[in-house]
Amino acid sequence: MNFRWDIIIEYMPYLLKGTLLTVGFSIGSILLGTILGLLIGLGRTMRNKVLAFPFLVYVTVFRGTPLLVQIFLIHFGAVPLFLGETNAITAGVIALSLNAAAYIAEIFRAGIQSIDRGQMEGARSLGLTHGQSMRYVILPQAFKRMIPPLGNEFIVLLKDSSLLSVIAAPELMYWGRAMGGQYFKVWEPYLASAFIYLILTLVLSYLLNLLERRMKTE
Repeated sequence: MNFRWDIIIEYMPYLLKGTLLTVGFSIGSILLGTILGLLIGLGRTMRNKVLAFPFLVYVTVFRGTPLLVQIFLIHFGAVPLFLGETNAITAGVIALSLNAAAYIAEIFRAGIQSIDRGQMEGARSLGLTHGQSMRYVILPQAFKRMIPPLGNEFIVLLKDSSLLSVIAAPELMYWGRAMGGQYFKVWEPYLASAFIYLILTLVLSYLLNLLERRMKTE
């Protein structure tokens, strides 16, 4: 096997540009997904089953269908429907955010329900409203327990962003496929892409471990 380092060097600027977009996709999607996931997670914890049902349906649909199918539906269906034409970056952020929100909602729900009910009762007895009790008492305690699964979701989202290459979003995997298509090579483009993904996940795991240890000492 004639492994060609020269084509990796040639494509490295494109791979680095794609890496920046991959990181951007991941950060933007995890932020939007966390906000939406918090709202859905709170909706899932409502005692009124009728009001909680739409949130359950959302979580069930997005967790029960493949992300690739969701990307196609949003890219070729939802985005053109509302914007008149499709856009790979817009569709990518929306698809990743909506998908991540379903999983993050379950993380929030589990975190909130893991806090002893006496915490809420104690806060309410002090005169706090339900919303204030949730904001100042329950969520701060639950958030510390949610850091590991939220970190795992961030890592999964980072890797899942590679699926956006199928709609020509110019992220890391897109340029890896472009390299393979130009030179009809397999090992060089995909090993180079895999190595960059590995570096990203290792760095992210290290930072998340630091954050988790810091939260435990506070």
